[in-house]
Amino acid sequence: MNNKELSVGFVARRCGVKVSTLHFYEQKELITSWRNQGNQRRYKADVLRRVSVIKAAQKMGISLEEIKQAFLSLPSNRTPDKKDWAKLSQRWQQKLDERIRKMQRLRDSLSGCIGCGCLSLKSCPIYNPEDELASSGPGPVILDREKDE
Repeated sequence: MNNKELSVGFVARRCGVKVSTLHFYEQKELITSWRNQGNQRRYKADVLRRVSVIKAAQKMGISLEEIKQAFLSLPSNRTPDKKDWAKLSQRWQQKLDERIRKMQRLRDSLSGCIGCGCLSLKSCPIYNPEDELASSGPGPVILDREKDE
């Protein structure tokens, strides 16, 4: 199968994605194809593993840009093998751990408010009256703070 030319429809079905997803991945330079004499897209078989890695990484919350940068770090921009995946996932572990900590803080901040049932803005830990926290930065700055502060 390594030398076989795969059609876009076959790759889409095999990987469980839409054809438009493959086109999008190409646009983002995550995968590559070429055109045959009939001007139809063709892929090498290793694109199946590359798309699988993309999907697995996305399920973990890794952005397409982070995936692209990881692929660029591979020798000759090749498709990740088992050892490569171990290295890539290890790099992403720190980011994933930080996301988990942020989600736990969000969960802990919301549970008190939702748990009481009143939804009172007087006791809500994320309420920002008169936008007092504007000078602290954009977005939900209370939730971005470390619990220990």
